[in-house]
Amino acid sequence: MTAETSQTLDRGLRVLKLLADTDHGLTVTELSNKLGVNRTVVYRLLATLEQHALVRRDLGGRARVGLGVLRLGRQVHPLVREAALPALRSLAEDIGATAHLTLVDGTEALAVAVVEPTWTDYHVAYRAGFRHPLDRGAAGKAILSARVASVDEPGYTLTHGELEAGASGAAAPLLGVTGVEGSVGVVMLADAVPERVGPRVVDAAKEVADALR
Repeated sequence: MTAETSQTLDRGLRVLKLLADTDHGLTVTELSNKLGVNRTVVYRLLATLEQHALVRRDLGGRARVGLGVLRLGRQVHPLVREAALPALRSLAEDIGATAHLTLVDGTEALAVAVVEPTWTDYHVAYRAGFRHPLDRGAAGKAILSARVASVDEPGYTLTHGELEAGASGAAAPLLGVTGVEGSVGVVMLADAVPERVGPRVVDAAKEVADALR
């Protein structure tokens, strides 16, 4: 801790991070041990976070992340979209196909940013807000590949006709961005994705990841 930082705020944020990493909640004693502070401090932290609905405690006394974080989370997509747009524009213009940033939303893939090329005669109409199962389409499958890959660079995923007849897709997962699970990709009207597209999508995903760090 430096003179310019708040120890109390730091501890409160650490509480939220610890709770976010567990599905079963944590007791005051467990939080006290993990934070290295006494139980009285933890009680005060939880009481303050509860006032803002960022933490809730069940009947057994276990603390969990509260619904208030959803209100904060609604502001994440616009910020992520803004950071990703330069890389998406470059990708769309270079490939001549519709580029998109897709994030996980529950059990679905959600397109949060879409950029269409300006110079092509035709391209796939793909809109922000479009949802599809994670196990269908290049965007979702790229995300799933990152969950199971044992290397830092899972590469890219190619699909054809899974979401729209006659359309092919290529996508690469975002890597190394804390709290963001997603992919960057393109969709085009073609029977197969040209060879150079996959590596170009990987590069774009790296650019977006760098912008979000």
